[in-house]
Amino acid sequence: MIARWQRGALLLGFALWALASGLAWAQGHPALALAFTGLALGGHAAWLGLTVLLMRRVQRASGVAPPAGADAWRSWWAECRAAPRVFAWRQPFRTHAEPDVWPADAAGRQGVLLVHGYLCNRAIWNPWLRCLRARGIPAVAVTLEPPGAALDTHVPTLAAAAQQLWLRTGRAPLLVGHSMGGLALRAWWRADGGRTPVAGLVTVGTPHQGTWMALWGHSDSARQMQPGSAWLRQLAADEARLRAEGSEAPAVLSVFSPCDSIVFPTQGAVWPGGEALAVAGAGHVDLLQHAAVFEAVCQRLEGARAEAGGRRH
Repeated sequence: MIARWQRGALLLGFALWALASGLAWAQGHPALALAFTGLALGGHAAWLGLTVLLMRRVQRASGVAPPAGADAWRSWWAECRAAPRVFAWRQPFRTHAEPDVWPADAAGRQGVLLVHGYLCNRAIWNPWLRCLRARGIPAVAVTLEPPGAALDTHVPTLAAAAQQLWLRTGRAPLLVGHSMGGLALRAWWRADGGRTPVAGLVTVGTPHQGTWMALWGHSDSARQMQPGSAWLRQLAADEARLRAEGSEAPAVLSVFSPCDSIVFPTQGAVWPGGEALAVAGAGHVDLLQHAAVFEAVCQRLEGARAEAGGRRH
């Protein structure tokens, strides 16, 4: 569904650009035609620049020092390059270009469940799926639909994917969520109550305590991701209750960027009580392109494999 929407938006944008620039050129206004072209190619950069300025302002207001200007604008440039690849190519046209990874010796190998964020689909993980395939690591990347639905709506999809990994590998899967995907995985664990074994949870740019950018959203999931939302408070309370009742909660690693201009203030991207890994100079989507993030996930897999081996002996 999100792929169709994004293809439609791209085609509509192309048609509007062709019409506006063509009319301007035909009427003897080449500078205006070039301006329309510049807007079509760089409009997203201007919007991302505004989010960087807003992030820095909110950080100061919340008592957190904003990132250095050079780091913030380096992350802006990285995000300007990453966003078109994801939103104008992979997601609209390459949703199923990289299938889930099932090596011949999947049984007995640790697997990974990959969950995307807001207004995304499974194609955001295409480079990761290629790397995981090269390493022989079983992996399932889901698409959460319908877009904008309340996060608990996706519990059955995640339950089915986690169960598939468990049944085909015989090992507890590692959960990896980008942005909203991390919250969706927490919602699944709450609903599951710890009955399905998991090897841990890695969240990447996830608004554990909400993000200011969600204040401009009108969908159910956007309202749930607003700072201090009733849904976030209830999620944390339910997780605490389940742990107190003896449910084995997954160890959480929060990967975040101090320069993230989609999830801010920065402290909102860290799950309280878990480990945290900061990636300097990275943008929100750009986080998934950093080798340090992928290697952190692989290290978690190695740790889970070693722990399971120790229990068998």
